[in-house]
Parts: sequence; C-alpha cells; structure tokens
Amino acid sequence: MVRMAAVDLGAQSGRVGVGALEDGRLTIEEVHRFENRPVEERGVLRWDIERLFDEAADGLRAAARMAPLASVAVDSWAVDFGLVDSAGELIFRPVHYRDTRRADAVESVYAHVPPRELYERTGIQLMPINTIFELAAMTLEGDRALDEADRLLLIPDLLHQRLCGSRSSELTNATTTQCFDPRAGDWAYDLLERIGIPTHVFPEVVPPATPIGRTDAGAQVIAVATHDTGSAVAAVPLRGPGSVYLSVGTWSLVGVEAPKPVIDERTYVANFTNEGGVEKTYRVLRNVTGLWLLDECRREWAAAGRAYTFDELVRRAVDAPPLRSFVDPDAAAFALPGDMPERIRSFCRDSGQTAPASDAEVVRCVLESLALKHAHVVELLHRAVGADPTELNVVGGGARNELLCAWTANAAELPVVAGPEEATVVGNLLVQAIALGELASIGEARDVVRASFEQTVYEPSGGQDWRDARARFSSLLGSREAVRA
Repeated sequence: MVRMAAVDLGAQSGRVGVGALEDGRLTIEEVHRFENRPVEERGVLRWDIERLFDEAADGLRAAARMAPLASVAVDSWAVDFGLVDSAGELIFRPVHYRDTRRADAVESVYAHVPPRELYERTGIQLMPINTIFELAAMTLEGDRALDEADRLLLIPDLLHQRLCGSRSSELTNATTTQCFDPRAGDWAYDLLERIGIPTHVFPEVVPPATPIGRTDAGAQVIAVATHDTGSAVAAVPLRGPGSVYLSVGTWSLVGVEAPKPVIDERTYVANFTNEGGVEKTYRVLRNVTGLWLLDECRREWAAAGRAYTFDELVRRAVDAPPLRSFVDPDAAAFALPGDMPERIRSFCRDSGQTAPASDAEVVRCVLESLALKHAHVVELLHRAVGADPTELNVVGGGARNELLCAWTANAAELPVVAGPEEATVVGNLLVQAIALGELASIGEARDVVRASFEQTVYEPSGGQDWRDARARFSSLLGSREAVRA
C-alpha cells in the first residue's frame, strides 16, 4: 500500500486528502477542510496566501500523523500568482482574478498584440481574468515588484516552494496564463516583451508527474497536474472519443481531451481554450461561470438571516416553476461579488422575462441556466472542434447535484455520467501514483477510477419543453454568442 497526500485549493475552499492505493483501488480520507476567502488590501482584492500556507501545513501534519507519506502534491485554481525575490520571500499577496485591474488592462494588451494574434500564439480563451492582463496592469502602473522579483510562481508553485524549495512551474497551470506558447512548448517571450512584461521572472516549466523535491519529513513532492481542472480531467473515466467532460464547481469547464492544441479560426470565434493535460494531451475546453452564482446567492441570503446548505437549495428548487426565466451565467453583471439574487432578477427583468421572486425560484433559474449553457458549449464543441459527443462526464461538486446533472442531460439531449465527486483530489493522487511508478499510465489510472468510485447515469427525458428552452436561451445569449454558434 502506498499513501499519498493531496492539497486541493479551490477558489471557495481548500482540503487535504490522504489516498491509499492497493490492489488497483484508491481510497481517500479527507483530513482537513477550510474556507478560502479573499481580503481587500488598499482597494485591491487579494488572496490570504499565508493563511492558505498555514491551513495546508495543518492538513499535511494531520495526514503524516496517520501514517508515513510517500508523496505530497498541490493543485489549485489557475491564473493567479505571486512574485518571490532572490531569497524566496513573497513580495506581495497574490491578486485575486476577480480584481478589476485586469479588465482595465485588456485594451492596453490588445494595443500591442491584437486579440487574434494573442489567441493564435497562446491558444487560450480571451478572458480578462488571465494572468497576462494582471502582468500588463502592473507594467502600466510601473509596479516595482516586477523589477524586484526573481520568479513568478503560480499558486501551487508557491506552496511547493514552501514544501521543498522548488521554483519551477508545471505545464497544465502554465498554459492557463496566456503567457505560454503551446506549439513552442515554452513561454511566449517575444510576445511578452512587446507588452513590456519582464521575462526574467518566468520559471522552468515541467510536465505533470515530475518529482521536484522532498519535504523535511522525506516525502517526495510531485508537480502533478497542478491546475485543478487538469487534475479533475485526469480522473474522468472517459469511455471513448465521444466523451465530453464537465468539471463543475465554482467554474464549469466543458471540453474534450485532444492529442494536440486546436487553434484555428473556428476555435477563436467560439473562444475555446487549449490547456495542457497529462501525458502530452491537451484540454480543449471553454470556461463557463458555474456554481459561483449559487455560492454568492447563499452568501447574500445568509447575511439576511436565511442560511441554506446546497442540498436545501436543490430541494427547494424542485417545486419552483420550471423553465420560466434564464440568465447567461457569463454576463458581465455576474462577474464580481455582490447581491447576486438581485442581479439575477434584474437580468431577467431587463431581458423581458419574469423575474424569479422566491429564493427557490432564483435557484431554479440558476441551475436551469447552467444546464442550458453546458448544452450550448457542447454544441459549440461539435461545431468548432468537430467533436461528436455521445455522453457527458460530470465530475467535481456538480456531480452530486442531481438536478443539475439531470437538467444538463435534458438540455443537451445526451446521457450524463456523474462522478467521481472529488475528481480533483482523485486526479492529484493518481498522477502522484504515476510519478511514483505505482501506475503505468493515465489509462491505468482511469481504470482505477472505474474500480474505485460509483457513477450515476442520467438519461435525457426533457423532450420538447427543453428544446423550446434551448431556443429561448440561444436568443437570450445575444448577437455575440449567436455569431459564435
């Protein structure tokens, strides 16, 4: 039996899990869970990275008390980073991807590198949250931290540095920054120089399943697929070329696994991203704002004295009127923290729909809208990438949301295979096992997933009502999405 520890940092919460691999089966025990909330510092939204360091260390100590660990690894959300000096000291707290400075820098980047060229070089979906725009904002402001910095380290890299001193980055996360050229297999140095971004800070990039050092206790530190979606996709039990994955959490990542990047006019117009995967694969996908909407609603309702669990919200949504009002989850109105229920109602009123009145109606509006947006992106995959979907594999927190899974099946008119729920931790651990030589390949790792975790199948049953809803939703998306479709 080999025992491994996975630190999984999400945009809303973090966890540390211990995995044991024996006789072709993986068992997981969660030993520590904690909230992840940003802090505002002089008007800038930042991550409380020192608290994350401390929480991860507490979890790893708890894991080590259970039994000796062969290895540890960290994964997290993408794009955010810290700068460290030559002594390895963090210069500032990492800026949160929802801070408005990045959006303000978009046009400055496009003035130096037109959008079409930026996509052609990086293959990454054009989104204001991308790392390149934060770096451009810092350059515009003349931020001296860029001159003082020795290395730019993404969030998992920062924790790996604390664990073993490593100052490398890992492919699956590096590709998300829009600073990486997937064809060249290295940072897009010339493109970054045109924008004025110092290139000396960019670290060596290693592939997933690379050992990068050891902890003080002797455990091997492994750069797994450090982008949490990369780890989640590694745990998707794909059954064939027609399998589409949906990693559903704060964001919904909808895509296919491909042997190489797909960068052309169709994927540019459809705004698909090409992110590195395990064993030289690429994740051709699109980001969709996901359960962030419900999390923000829960926060607002809790502040008003109405605290709900996610399960309670789902139960309430069952009895709300069906297919009445929809929102585009990716609308700019929903990008920042705030009064999400009122923003949803306002979106519905402004688009000529009946505004959801009760909390249950808001939840139903959100879940049906997410299901419809999932189906919309699956159709875009078919048109832009040439994928011929036969089933949808839902993993992550969304896999336990029965309504969202069932409604996604109805909206897409395809079966949904749900599970595993903790796909990110599962994938993190399995890539560790590959690095340790306990598993031979990602194919063998997915066999372990099938043997270890149950999956639930949801067959489509919506019929004409959901087809009509698809048509209404497509109209709602407006001219930009209509052209891309």
